[in-house]
Amino acid sequence: MSENVVEQMRADWNARAAEDANYYVAFGRRDQDEEGFDATGDEIVHGLKWEMRRLPEGNVRARRALEIGCGPGRLLKPMSQLFGEIHGVDISDQMVDRARGRLREISHAHAHVALRSNLEMFADESFDFVYSYAVFQHIPSRDVVLGYMKEARRVLKTGGLLRCQINGLPETAARYDTWSGVRISAGELEQFCRENDFQMLALEGVSTQYMWTTLRKQPAGWYDTVRKPEAFVNIRRITNAETSEPLAPARGRYAALALWVDNLPADCDLLNFEVMVGGERGKLTYIGPRERDGLTQVNLRLPWDVGTGLQLVQLGWRGEPLGVPKKVRIIPPPAMVPRLIALSDGVNLVSGHRVETRSVKLTLEEIIKPEEFAATIDGIPVEDLEFFCTDPLPPRFEVNFRLPAEIGMGSHVLDLKLGRRPMGAVNLDVVA
Repeated sequence: MSENVVEQMRADWNARAAEDANYYVAFGRRDQDEEGFDATGDEIVHGLKWEMRRLPEGNVRARRALEIGCGPGRLLKPMSQLFGEIHGVDISDQMVDRARGRLREISHAHAHVALRSNLEMFADESFDFVYSYAVFQHIPSRDVVLGYMKEARRVLKTGGLLRCQINGLPETAARYDTWSGVRISAGELEQFCRENDFQMLALEGVSTQYMWTTLRKQPAGWYDTVRKPEAFVNIRRITNAETSEPLAPARGRYAALALWVDNLPADCDLLNFEVMVGGERGKLTYIGPRERDGLTQVNLRLPWDVGTGLQLVQLGWRGEPLGVPKKVRIIPPPAMVPRLIALSDGVNLVSGHRVETRSVKLTLEEIIKPEEFAATIDGIPVEDLEFFCTDPLPPRFEVNFRLPAEIGMGSHVLDLKLGRRPMGAVNLDVVA
């Protein structure tokens, strides 16, 4: 790892902390107050708590947690309620100073500067839970990201969990910086788990900027020695993973199944376990903890070329079938309906239709050919549209643009079209 990369990361994030720490951490609005800033972490904390159900039951106060990239302590503060001791590290000493101030009344919460962008200050096997959000996506070096993940494995207790978000977008740049960081594909992450004996329990948001994974630390050599389940594994029921209906469309947003499985062994993960639908392998996204009734939830995306009608669903272990297959109904996919699902100022993302910086951000869904998209404001064409695919399914695109110079303050009408097809009109309130 280059010392120059680490020092550049520290310098850039210290500068961002000095300019507007809360904005660069939550990037929802400039000059956020503390209450609003804290609220931006609520959804992330909820997701972390959901994955913590995988931890063994016991005394919460005996648990220890670590956050990689704690920034000014946005997540450390609420997460401290769930552990007897919690630590956070960050490359920026100015961010850490802010975190210490935020945590000054919480004696069991501690923030540290990661001088060499690692976890060297912590002992082996010392944490139950390690997590990271909106951090790895800003690191320009693949070695640094994977180094942190290896260090997370070292400091986790055997059986402990790593829950982290990674930029899984396709490679589009020859080099990355400390804002637009390196991309790591799902395939790279899967190979990393095989080589480092991490049991992969969740992999969601593949090919997006917000690819989340949950990994359990297993003993060295686990991946090569774990054996096929001996117990009889049975599918109790199948529903749509998004709607809970007993069917799924062949493609699109809702082309996903949730299986409820009896006797699923604890060693099963997304790499050694398989689900075939209509003879084709689905893409597993989630294996949940065993529920009190003995069932385990298994989620998957349908194979791209799955047929319609009643299709067999067969469990498998590294190519060998498990249990008895069950049938599910696959229906033809609905027609795509291009639509606008969000609009905001391009910088202050919680502004709604109030444009404060003369930049606009749109989120469009079910757009197959974004190059056919066009917009006008009061009849004036919008130029230099920037497109960014945020999710290949359904698909979803982010569109950014500057207001035409002719557009002054006041109320204006933004008209959207896709080729010759009108997508509707919305009002903008321009205040700058």
